[in-house]
Amino acid sequence: MGNRYEKLVAEAKSKVTEISPAEAAAARENGVAMIDVREKEEWAKERIPGATHLSRGTIDWKIEEKFPDTDTPIICHCGGGGRSALVAESLQKMGYKNVSSMAGGFKAWKAAGLPTEK
Repeated sequence: MGNRYEKLVAEAKSKVTEISPAEAAAARENGVAMIDVREKEEWAKERIPGATHLSRGTIDWKIEEKFPDTDTPIICHCGGGGRSALVAESLQKMGYKNVSSMAGGFKAWKAAGLPTEK
């Protein structure tokens, strides 16, 4: 990771709500939308059950198809927490009011022993 990217992620994280994998798992059980912003290849290998795949490169123009209501609670996650923070910030700029990023991403989800599927 380059220094510019790290600065960009740090700035995004200062503007979005980050939640832990345990908080994300509880919210998921209550029907909150989980969006996996990783690349298709990462998604295909292993993912969080019930998560919607919208990669970082496509989410800005596909989000309204899947979640037209800007009040929809959404949790974004990626591999390690950087891309999801950038996406959460972008969605906020698009008017989504209840967006968060899962701290530590899919790696932290797995490390917490939470369920995955292939």
